[in-house]
Amino acid sequence: MSRIRAVITDIEGTTTPISFVHEVLFPYARERLAGFVAKHGDDAEVAAALAEARVLGGVPDASRDETVALLISWIDEDRKAGPLKFLQGLIWRQGYEEGVLNGPVYADAAAALRRWHDRGLRLFVYSSGSEEAQRLIFGYSDRGDLTPLFENYFDTRIGGKLDAPSYEAIARATNLMAGEMLFLSDHTGEIEAALKAGMRCVRIDRELSLGTWRMESAAPVAGSFDAVEEQLAPGA
Repeated sequence: MSRIRAVITDIEGTTTPISFVHEVLFPYARERLAGFVAKHGDDAEVAAALAEARVLGGVPDASRDETVALLISWIDEDRKAGPLKFLQGLIWRQGYEEGVLNGPVYADAAAALRRWHDRGLRLFVYSSGSEEAQRLIFGYSDRGDLTPLFENYFDTRIGGKLDAPSYEAIARATNLMAGEMLFLSDHTGEIEAALKAGMRCVRIDRELSLGTWRMESAAPVAGSFDAVEEQLAPGA
């Protein structure tokens, strides 16, 4: 079996509580979207995102207010739409820079990522959130700026997280064999897709005690990043 040379981590439920995205980030952007568009709607990149949203929504002639209403409906539906993600990222960046937002990262995840980086492992992120949102969570985390630890970030532009070809594409993008990469996620479907692509996987279950490590039919399950160390031991 190939030696693990890289770790790819999910964010929600893996490094960061799921509640942060759904109970903090989404409401924060929802409450500020209309005001942000009113202030910045004529900026080139914002105007382009609004135009793209109208096309995706099948309402190319919608007014600005109607476009905002469409975007808010997508937030409520948790729709993974490119222009919405882009606009949310801009709003969140303001919040992080103003010190209103702070990305929570589990202590064991931050410590392990630092150890693995110091050990020479290549670290990547793969999340359904935009690359911008990923950088913000780790860049303004409550464990300090973690972005220097990561070599690259992948979002759903490379493919859906439940599709094996997405993980194959990540392996190609990093010039690694899939079997040299360890994928960490709390989502069983993502684990199954990564396994089909040939990656090694550990499912993180934050409801378990921190030191828990057990084998399941598809992949090992760990209660924390500390419990993943066994997978990364020399020769693993």
